[in-house]
Amino acid sequence: MKEAMRKTILASLLALPLLAAAAPFAYVPNEGSGTLSVIDTATDKVVAEIPAGKKPRGTVVGIDGKTAYVSDQPNNRLVLVDLDKRAQAGSIALGESPEGVGISADGKWIAVAIEESNDVVFVDATTNKKAFAVQVKGKNPEHAMFSPDGKLVFVSAEEGEAVDIIDFDKRVEVKQIPVGARPRGIGFSPDGKRAYVAAENASEVYVIDTVNFAIQAKLKAGPRSNGIAVHPDGKRVFVSNGGDATVSVIDTSSNTIIATIGVGQRPWNMALTPDGKKLYVACGRSGAVSVIDTEKNVKIADVPVGKLPWGVAIR
Repeated sequence: MKEAMRKTILASLLALPLLAAAAPFAYVPNEGSGTLSVIDTATDKVVAEIPAGKKPRGTVVGIDGKTAYVSDQPNNRLVLVDLDKRAQAGSIALGESPEGVGISADGKWIAVAIEESNDVVFVDATTNKKAFAVQVKGKNPEHAMFSPDGKLVFVSAEEGEAVDIIDFDKRVEVKQIPVGARPRGIGFSPDGKRAYVAAENASEVYVIDTVNFAIQAKLKAGPRSNGIAVHPDGKRVFVSNGGDATVSVIDTSSNTIIATIGVGQRPWNMALTPDGKKLYVACGRSGAVSVIDTEKNVKIADVPVGKLPWGVAIR
């Protein structure tokens, strides 16, 4: 009996490190300091700084959690970061001035918006090689986001006042939807039936029917709305407002703002933990990431990171 109890206690003690490591890391590209800050979401502390190019911006984490793909704008490339070694592991040449980066739900494809050539480059994540590019009508694409089923890619054209829609299998643009001035962040409902697009200069959020390619609703957000994050349950959408250092919370059943949360200066792109309990908001002018408790809709921490954080990626 004593031996059985000893084994049980030993097994429990051995499991403690695994439980402590269960919380994901948040990866923050800092365009002013050329690094990727690593935040342990269990403690909300920075545990590492990884060199990630001259001006890192768009960032996603591969499906296995071992590689981060980071756009390095002035060097016209996608930097690969080994997250276990916390070191650069290569790069992929892209077009001039890459910006936002998206990843398909199955992790097989990376999409990168290329500003100067007005196209989206697709990288095969199984080979880490550039596969093809699709030209879009909109000028200066900012973000390229896969729909949950991977069939569509929505692209915000910040100088085109429109969202371009790419059919991934056909590898061609199939629709352009006019929206407000300077569209930025894009997010999808979990079922993929709706896309939410923030228009920065219009300070509006557009709700797009992804089946009929039609605008369902237009919502007034905070000043200079730009980042979008959709809660995993689909009931709330978070919008960062760069003009007044807040995040708006939209109830998707009524398309109304139900809360406004103060954060750091120039809140930009954001990411939620997989359980949806915490939202991490890159605040460029504060050099910090604001952490929001999404159940209480309150800010619970400001985590200092590098200079000019651009966004957050969490796998």
